[in-house]
Amino acid sequence: MQMVAIYNKSVLGIILNRLKPLQNLWRIIVFRSIGIEIASSCSIGTGVKGSPGFLKGNRGKIQIGEKTELSQGAILECWGGSILIEDNVFIGPYTVIYGQGGVRIGKDSLIAMHCRILSSTHAIPERNAPIRHQPNILQPTTIGEDVWLGGSVTVLGGVTIGNGCVVGAGAVVTKDLPPYSIAVGVPAKVVRTRL
Repeated sequence: MQMVAIYNKSVLGIILNRLKPLQNLWRIIVFRSIGIEIASSCSIGTGVKGSPGFLKGNRGKIQIGEKTELSQGAILECWGGSILIEDNVFIGPYTVIYGQGGVRIGKDSLIAMHCRILSSTHAIPERNAPIRHQPNILQPTTIGEDVWLGGSVTVLGGVTIGNGCVVGAGAVVTKDLPPYSIAVGVPAKVVRTRL
C-alpha cells in the first residue's frame, strides 16, 4: 500500500509540474486581457493581482519586462498611475506596489517578501474635513537597477533609491538614497556603501 501511495504522489507531482507552464501562460493571458504589458518570459505566482485602474478618466499603465518574477500574492495596483518593472526583477511574496504617482523599478533588482512601495500620500485637511475625501498628492518613486530591498521594507512616495543600494529588512525609506548605499532602520539611514 505504501509503495502505491508513493507512486501515486510521484505521478501527481509529475502531472502538476507539467501543468505549471500552462498555469503561468494562463496568468499572462489574463494580465494582458486587462491591459497589462508583460513579457512572455515572466513568471506569475498564484494569487498575484494587477490593476491599471483610472485617475481622472485616464487609464493606468503597468509594464513588466523580460524574465521578471512576481511571487505569490503580490499586488500591483496603479489607481490610474503607472508601474514600470524592468527586466529580471524579483518581486517577493505579498509585496504591494501602489502606482498612483508612478513607480519605476530598475532591472536586476530584488524586492523581498512583504515590501510596500508607495507613490502618493493624502493631504491633511482641517479637523472638520474627512481625510479620506482629500485628493492624493502624487509622488513618483524610483528604485534603481541592482537594488535589494530586504523583507518588509517600506518605500514612501517621492523617494529615489539609487542603483546598487541595499536596504535592511523592516526599514522605512523616507528620503533619497545615493547609489550603492546600505541603509537600515526607521527612518532608513545610510550606514555604509558598497563602493
